[in-house]
This record gives sequence, C-alpha cells and structure tokens, in this order.
Amino acid sequence: MASRKPLLNIIFFDERWKKLPSSWQREVECGFEKAASLLEKDFSEQELSVVFTDNKAIQELNKTFRHYNKPTNVLSFPSEEKEELGDIILAYETIEKEALESGISLLHHTLHLIIHGFLHLLGYDHEEEEAAEKMESLEIQILASLNITNPYEDR
Repeated sequence: MASRKPLLNIIFFDERWKKLPSSWQREVECGFEKAASLLEKDFSEQELSVVFTDNKAIQELNKTFRHYNKPTNVLSFPSEEKEELGDIILAYETIEKEALESGISLLHHTLHLIIHGFLHLLGYDHEEEEAAEKMESLEIQILASLNITNPYEDR
C-alpha cells in the first residue's frame, strides 16, 4: 500500500533539538501514517512543517496569535492552502521540563505533542469534554502504535 502520510518539512531553529535519538523522524512518520490509517485519510499530497524552536519564539507566537504572553509546549497553525496541512511549532525548554517532571523521555513527549498538534491541524480540539475524549482516544491509539504509553493515564 502506498504511503498516506504528509510530506514532512523539518525546520530546526534551536540546535538543542538535535539531541533527540536518530530514530525520531522515522517514528514521527510512522505516527503520521498510523493517524492517516485510523482516520482513513490520505495526506500524501499535502505538506506539513514541524518547527523545532525555543520558549522565546513560541512565547512570541502565543502572544501574537492566542493573546497568551507565555511559552507553551506546542502550537499548531493550519494552512489555508489545499496542498498544505500547516505548521506544528515545538518549544524545547517547555517540552524538556514537562518530560523531566513526568518521568518520560524527551522523545516520547515530543512525539506525543507532534501527534497532538497534527490532530489540531485536522480540526480536533479539547475545548469540550466530548471533543477532548475523541481527540485523546486518537492520540492514545496512535501513540500505542509507537509503543508509547498513554500520556493521560495518571489524570
């Protein structure tokens, strides 16, 4: 079967991200493939950018576009272009701190947040309880396919 994952653009604005194990990109692509399969959609003709940056840059984006003057772990910006899904932006310091506090690997936490951001690009959200349960269920299924434990288990 042909690949159904999006065409991936990886952009590093912070070199600290290069500490991730060399398998990370393959695991991200596998996660997108699993998401496409679960959602029964073909994203192979669409581009997706994953931007690895820092707290300062993501805080500025968060302030400008969401009116929150603080850093966050991940932001998603859908594209209005048919051939582009959008951008997923990740902040190194916040994600590293969260991973350490949760006792999980930086890789697993990063993969979770990339999948989380991807689902946001597809229109999923967690504002209402029912929508949150649906989004979390998809995240859990996709992460399980990557041998990553349920990140919502301890809630």
